[in-house]
Amino acid sequence: MSRFAIGTTDFELDGRPHRILAGALHYFRVHPDLWADRIRKARLMGLNAIETYVAWNAHEPRRGEWRADGDLDLGRFLDLVAAEGMHAIVRPGPYICAEWDNGGLPAWLFRDPDVGVRRSEPHYLGAVSGYLRHVYEIVAPRQIDAGGPVILVQIENEYGAYGSDKAYLAELVRVTRESGISVPLTTIDQPTPQMLADGSLPGVHLTGSFGSRTPERLATLRAFQPAGPLMCMEFWCGWFDDWGSHHHTTDAEASAAELDALLAAGGSVNIYMFHGGTNFGLTNGANDKGRYAPITTTYDYDAPLDESGHPTAKYWAFREVIARHADVPDEVPAPRPVAPTLVAPLEPGRSLLDVAPELGSASAHEFVPTFDALAHDRGIVVFSTRLERGGVGTLTVGEQVRDRAWVLLDGKPIGVLARDAHERAMVLPDARGELTIVVEDQGRVNYGTRIGEHKGLIGGVRLDDVELTQWTARPLDLERVPEVDLANGADFAAGPLFASGSFELDEPADLYLDTLAWGKGLAWVNGFLLGRYWRRGPQRTLLVPGPVTCAGRNEVVVLEFEAIADPVVRLLGAPELGHTEI
Repeated sequence: MSRFAIGTTDFELDGRPHRILAGALHYFRVHPDLWADRIRKARLMGLNAIETYVAWNAHEPRRGEWRADGDLDLGRFLDLVAAEGMHAIVRPGPYICAEWDNGGLPAWLFRDPDVGVRRSEPHYLGAVSGYLRHVYEIVAPRQIDAGGPVILVQIENEYGAYGSDKAYLAELVRVTRESGISVPLTTIDQPTPQMLADGSLPGVHLTGSFGSRTPERLATLRAFQPAGPLMCMEFWCGWFDDWGSHHHTTDAEASAAELDALLAAGGSVNIYMFHGGTNFGLTNGANDKGRYAPITTTYDYDAPLDESGHPTAKYWAFREVIARHADVPDEVPAPRPVAPTLVAPLEPGRSLLDVAPELGSASAHEFVPTFDALAHDRGIVVFSTRLERGGVGTLTVGEQVRDRAWVLLDGKPIGVLARDAHERAMVLPDARGELTIVVEDQGRVNYGTRIGEHKGLIGGVRLDDVELTQWTARPLDLERVPEVDLANGADFAAGPLFASGSFELDEPADLYLDTLAWGKGLAWVNGFLLGRYWRRGPQRTLLVPGPVTCAGRNEVVVLEFEAIADPVVRLLGAPELGHTEI
């Protein structure tokens, strides 16, 4: 058994000074069959530790239903870190930000109007305590003093940017210690005096988050915390992308120079991200600082290891820097293989409105309900009501569309209301017939005051000055899509519809599905929901992880909300994440 501690000037491993060289790798953003490969490549870059968040809403999607198997097997992930001879840092939040849906907080938590987010409020603390105890049942027996890899556990996450409730932080520490966590605890904040003051707690080691102006940031951190090791727990070496913006990149040499400055000052580091991975399914978050900006499916982050797990120029630049300060293995990762390329036809299938009854049950409501009133946390809901008035009329959503609504009359598209364009109203040429509104939650806000906000058509729906009533609401369970017969044989029609195709492979391989000629929608390969695509960009390809594919026939299903310009399945030889300037 080993002992890890915080000394006067250094981290200490068995009483000797120890520098942490960590990289962020979120197990929930990587196919579990690829965890070992990503961990190994971190070691080959010269790292000695892996850091991961824990996403509460992934592990407990419904209150009381805890999951920690398969792609959420945190214990197996930590065991793989140990098998590679590396340490682990666990950051369970409960709030993680991470450009992840709702910052990791479960949507069900906010159905109780009395819940007080990230503060000392009993409803919230009760739920958080239960969550943390589940996490620590996995983490506690894997601590370094029990023969495992875990050397640090973080309390909350950049709390000084949100609040200053010290009693709340102290309660998280109490639950953590009571649950058997004995390794040192840390907090993290951006190195500004106010954030450091608000987010720290006596007896808990403070770390920083930054990616530039390293000497200045370290000086601020040291002034606030005169003793103990200096650590940048999030060394930002890249950035995330949102739909409608550009693919963010940072100069490899400039990032390497900042890393060198940090290590030359004796600091420890966690590179955020070492490997970003993918927001598979509907797990992406969003930001809203005046404009709603949903995060792309890719979480490449311009990291040293790209979305598909291959070294970038930044990987080699960082490896060279680390080699100046620590031993680096002689072995290096293999170069990226050329991925299979091909084109296959995409055939039209049934319309979404036709398939909807097979994906979810309908319920009747006097007024249009929110997603959250339906206990539907993410995805799609189909709302419908009957209009009898006739004539031209203005359809208006009372407060806000969250987040994108396709409006149809008798199954024919009329238009789109989009949150990111602040749209709430449209003219109906003839307000008569079956009004259907297909609403997509494009990702819950992961940062700031909008965390926990409800989804749907907020504030009701009016036709001119009269609120519409007698609604039918049908939440769709997208996990059922692979079980449904989607074949149609007709032509591509207007409105949301499914399409499908197939392609042959000699053997499983990482693939890059080209979505440039499609509009907006979702894509599955062999029943695995890859995520969202959108012609708006910047992202052009969806990563298909090799373990999802198979030798022989592979099936593709697409749910297209708008229009497909070229009905083909096209696989490219490498990822295309889009333009880097706007």
